[in-house]
Amino acid sequence: MSGKFPITLRGVELLRVELQRLKTVERPAVIAAIAEARSHGDLSENAEYDAAKERQGFVEGRIKEVEGKLGNAQIIDPAALDVDGRVVFGATVELEDMESGQKVSYQIVGDDEADIKSGMISFNSPVARALIGKFSGDVVEVKTPGGTREYEILDVKYI
Repeated sequence: MSGKFPITLRGVELLRVELQRLKTVERPAVIAAIAEARSHGDLSENAEYDAAKERQGFVEGRIKEVEGKLGNAQIIDPAALDVDGRVVFGATVELEDMESGQKVSYQIVGDDEADIKSGMISFNSPVARALIGKFSGDVVEVKTPGGTREYEILDVKYI
């Protein structure tokens, strides 16, 4: 992974918690599982040993990946932004679907943080890409699998 990638303070905290768990819980557990499997003798036909070694590869790979992400993170604190009401990474945007009148609220976050059920969308998503750079009162068109939808931006918050 090259270059900085944007992430919110919350996203960084989630990665730090995951890294701590990987190093203090997952890694020792997989080492113990390997030792246990080794004690059963012949490793050539030992499924537990193979599974534990595979799990170890996954855990070590994820540790490297999370450390790399933390090292390349460009931490964005929405509350510290001064962008005059423009939609940017980290902003929370309240929208109204022009057709149905339904109101929704999304925070634009990094890929690792995205969780549509929690109202957090990736900055790479079609909705976020349509919103970025716009202001409250603007109407945006978003191409979705179900066709083009229009949303009015009701409010932009930095929380």
